[in-house]
Amino acid sequence: MRVAALLGFVAIILLAQEPNKDPDSFDIEPPLLIPNREDEQLSNPKPESAPGRDVDLAKLEKELERARKNAASAERLCKIGALSKLEAEQRVLRCVHLEFDLANARLVCAKEEMLKKEKQATAGEIAKTDLAQSETGLALAIEAAHAATAKRERAEIDAAEANVHRQEKLLAFGRARKSDVERAAQKLAELKSHKE
Repeated sequence: MRVAALLGFVAIILLAQEPNKDPDSFDIEPPLLIPNREDEQLSNPKPESAPGRDVDLAKLEKELERARKNAASAERLCKIGALSKLEAEQRVLRCVHLEFDLANARLVCAKEEMLKKEKQATAGEIAKTDLAQSETGLALAIEAAHAATAKRERAEIDAAEANVHRQEKLLAFGRARKSDVERAAQKLAELKSHKE
């Protein structure tokens, strides 16, 4: 007993003589795995651009094509049980949203092209009859954007209605709360009021 007390006393004295160290620090600090990225951002500032100009139509088209393929495969995956019906609906809704984004990006590009042609016509660089093609392109882009907007609104309302029915079924089985059904119904009512 005395030997244990003596050893404890010696250990306390030895520990008290060590300099104060942070208990979480190591004698050798490992190198940082990710270097300081703030220095890179400061040395390579991104040029500021107007909204709409940095839209990459090719990128949006590729995303839309990929989303369409995913939505097409969703039905088959649903049938074999690898994908839920909700996830399949979300894939279709994503397609509709990407179609909307692409139509609006094309509209922005058509407006920019029209403004550019108008400036050239005002400056006398091109004839005013050359504006007809840009005007037609702008009209088609406006029509496509309106159609995409209507399609997106309809798809969102359909998805909200399906969610209300799903929540009602889950409530009937005791897997959802009444507040979930009310929240889904409220979202549906908001979407319908925005459409009107």
